[in-house]
Amino acid sequence: MQEKLSYKVITAVGPDRVGIADDLAEIASRTRCNIEESKMAVLGGEFAVIMLVSGKPENLHSLSEEMNQRGEKLGLQIFVKNTQEPVVPPRGIPYTLQTISQDTPGIVHAVTSILRRYSINIEDLETETSFAPWSGAPLFHMRARILVPQGVPIHELREELLSLEMQQDLHIELKPFFPAPRE
Repeated sequence: MQEKLSYKVITAVGPDRVGIADDLAEIASRTRCNIEESKMAVLGGEFAVIMLVSGKPENLHSLSEEMNQRGEKLGLQIFVKNTQEPVVPPRGIPYTLQTISQDTPGIVHAVTSILRRYSINIEDLETETSFAPWSGAPLFHMRARILVPQGVPIHELREELLSLEMQQDLHIELKPFFPAPRE
């Protein structure tokens, strides 16, 4: 019988430099833990990491201790938190939601408040700012994978998003999400 695994979420932030992902992966590997999921990105001049790690409880304990001991030496602020085994997602219909607009404060809040009213779960959300090719104006992009509960009237959701588009001069796309087939 296979031993039950435990899980931890690790967050780390520090000045961007080459090798941060490898430093953290090396600690996980050496303590015989597995990186189940992770997101890593450069934000401003900082490199930010969030990862879900699994392993035997004693291995995760070693991982936590080493992360805490080596964080400062690696130039990282590291936080390790116990968590549960990933759960089966609630039933619903997966969609992607994308926005593009001139960069103005409050866009994320305006969109997420609509999603909240419909009890829509955000599974993944990313934002970035870029510059328009001809004018150089700052453009704001938001991409989200969401799970719309069964019974939510999609036409009403689309109407609210359309109203928001007109109020804040955004372009919003809401499309059913079809994951790529696994090979």
